[in-house]
Amino acid sequence: MTTTATTFPTITIEGYPRIGANRELKRALESYWAGRIDAETFRSTARALRIDTYNHLRDLGLTEDYAIPADVAHYDQVLETALTVGLVPGGTDLDEEFALARGNDSRVPLEMTKWFDTNYHYLVPEVAAGQDITPVPERIVRIVEEAREAGHTVRPYLVGPVTLLALSKPAEWSLLDKVTAAYGAIFAALKDAGVEWVQVAEPAVVADLSTPDAEIAGHLREAWSTLLASDNRPNVYLTTPYGAAREALPVLAELAPEALHVDLAPWALESDGGYPGSVAKLPVNIHLVAGLIDGRNVWAANLRERTEVLKSLGRERVSISTSTSLQHVPHTLNAERNLPVEVAPWLSFADEKIAEVAALAAGPDAAVEAFAQSDRAVRTRRESATIHSEAVAGRVDKLPAGEVKRAPAFEERQRIQREELSLPDLPTTTIGSFPQTPEIRKARADHKAGELSDAHYNDALKAEIKNVIELQEQIGIDVLVHGEAERNDMVQYFAELLDGFVVTDNGWVQSYGSRCTRPPIVVGDVSRPAPMTVDWATYAQSLSTKPVKGMLTGPVTILAWSFKRDDVPLAVSADQIALALADEVRDLETAGIKVIQIDEPALRELLPLRADERPAYLDWAVRAFRLVALEARPGTQIHTHLCYSEFGQIIDAVAGLDADVTSIEAARSRMELLEDIDSSFHSEIGPGVWDIHSPRVPSQDEVADLLRAALAHVPSGRLWVNPDCGLKTRGYAEVEPSLRNLVAARDAVVAGKYGS
Repeated sequence: MTTTATTFPTITIEGYPRIGANRELKRALESYWAGRIDAETFRSTARALRIDTYNHLRDLGLTEDYAIPADVAHYDQVLETALTVGLVPGGTDLDEEFALARGNDSRVPLEMTKWFDTNYHYLVPEVAAGQDITPVPERIVRIVEEAREAGHTVRPYLVGPVTLLALSKPAEWSLLDKVTAAYGAIFAALKDAGVEWVQVAEPAVVADLSTPDAEIAGHLREAWSTLLASDNRPNVYLTTPYGAAREALPVLAELAPEALHVDLAPWALESDGGYPGSVAKLPVNIHLVAGLIDGRNVWAANLRERTEVLKSLGRERVSISTSTSLQHVPHTLNAERNLPVEVAPWLSFADEKIAEVAALAAGPDAAVEAFAQSDRAVRTRRESATIHSEAVAGRVDKLPAGEVKRAPAFEERQRIQREELSLPDLPTTTIGSFPQTPEIRKARADHKAGELSDAHYNDALKAEIKNVIELQEQIGIDVLVHGEAERNDMVQYFAELLDGFVVTDNGWVQSYGSRCTRPPIVVGDVSRPAPMTVDWATYAQSLSTKPVKGMLTGPVTILAWSFKRDDVPLAVSADQIALALADEVRDLETAGIKVIQIDEPALRELLPLRADERPAYLDWAVRAFRLVALEARPGTQIHTHLCYSEFGQIIDAVAGLDADVTSIEAARSRMELLEDIDSSFHSEIGPGVWDIHSPRVPSQDEVADLLRAALAHVPSGRLWVNPDCGLKTRGYAEVEPSLRNLVAARDAVVAGKYGS
């Protein structure tokens, strides 16, 4: 059934950064959680930010009705949709929403994992067969009404029913009829509120998930044939971001929503060269929205090349959009004052991408200056002499081809390391970072502003490192860390010290909730001009007779949490970063550091969404990690750390890293990951026993229970005890009691010889 036709806007975007250009939402969230503002103040602040964003987007050219998407959420778009649909209970209560996101004294939060293959994390709805589902349409209706009162006709946003269930835990498809009915009720409420267009995202159709493609297609047909048959709904704009829809495209064509978005970013086309042709064959009764401007990377679009893709669609009327939401890129280049003059014209952030959308829709004859600017960016970047290094290329060329592996084998390394380190049963450690105190943050800001000398800044950092070492000694941690007080971010720190990167001043991107990062940008060949961590590790080790870990971020994670080059294969950049880090490993060993951690929390993150592309990725990703430690001496214990993702799917690759100790996020899932561990996973392993993403302090009994659960899968001689992740985002008021409980739980479990 087709609703009353209204024209879809000529230009639009799939979404916009919601954290605020000056991180206003982050500050409001953290102020509310800290009790500095009340619920009404928080709500009014968030409301003002939304209206300011709509005003800004209108000024940028999104002037048509429904051109602006209201993809708003206090914490996460999946949680927002799940609450609206009623898949998870919570209604409109603010504290209940944040309890789901962060936990509280009486409950653990929802699990959190990667949103497709992006740097963003979503909260995983927990569902059960037969559960009640009561929609809460007022959550989305009030967003529309507040925008209307401010003079904006916005397009409300929901994650689609198939994607919502596919990403839930478990993917309980017996709920599909109830979920579909809930969406129908929400659509009806939007229709009653005078809404003519609703945006519904179904990215599940672009990925190979645990539910096979054929089943996804069947669920898509079942849910959407029901929803689209209703008269009591707005027009549906169905979107398929993050890749090529491939096999789902015929089903989408059959379903015939009023408007359909397809991701036509260059990388999506590379994964399926026939995609433009199949898109061109979509029925003419479906209004096509072409996602031609890449919403996930920061390179300026080649508008000439994008125009050719647009022409290949062969349709008389096509709306132009971004390939994905712009939540994955910073707000604007206008906030940057220190980017290299040569590099800045090559870049495009959220606001600049909206200008590219408008230029592409206008065409080269009307948008003459925009196309000329694009031509200059393409030409000067291609001709630049600064992005390629013969020395780096020469080192990479000399690398052995194919698989590389450290010698001797793990069993012999383990024997040597046990003799040298003399660690106790179930050794304890932390992942790396300790809380970044207000004093350290102020010292860093003052130093950056030139108000604190190098010497005084270094003194402040050393004082904090000394405090961290002494605290761990008092608590009884076995393998210590220096706390990383000198690091603003685990990736940006290295990017600032490596050639081939540029960093931003204000390029903030939401990672989850109030957590934001500033991803650096890989602009050229990567090398290490000087040691990066040796002085800090050496100083920390001088303060204790216990081993102190040297802390490195691995090549895959540095690459994943940066904006990547699009002019060379990812594997090339990964090898270059690996060689730079291998130099650091050598220098740390020379300085006497016996334990070195090479973090790879993003190993799962870069995994291609399509199964046929995964083996090649895992080959070069594992190789890059192994290159870092390839020449490490047998007695150097190499740790790695992984978090934020479902790793069961790539557990063989995790084992293939050939680290001596692997720590991995496991607390929220209560050791579920260990069900995938078998005899082929030979390294020692530290499944997290404290969820650091929640402000909760786990009790000694809670940690002990998790340890016993881990011992059901991992022999005691291979088990480590550690938190899920680094402690940077926590405060000492939570960290100290949590670590004391962690050590006490270990002691209790060992005293009871692993029994209850």
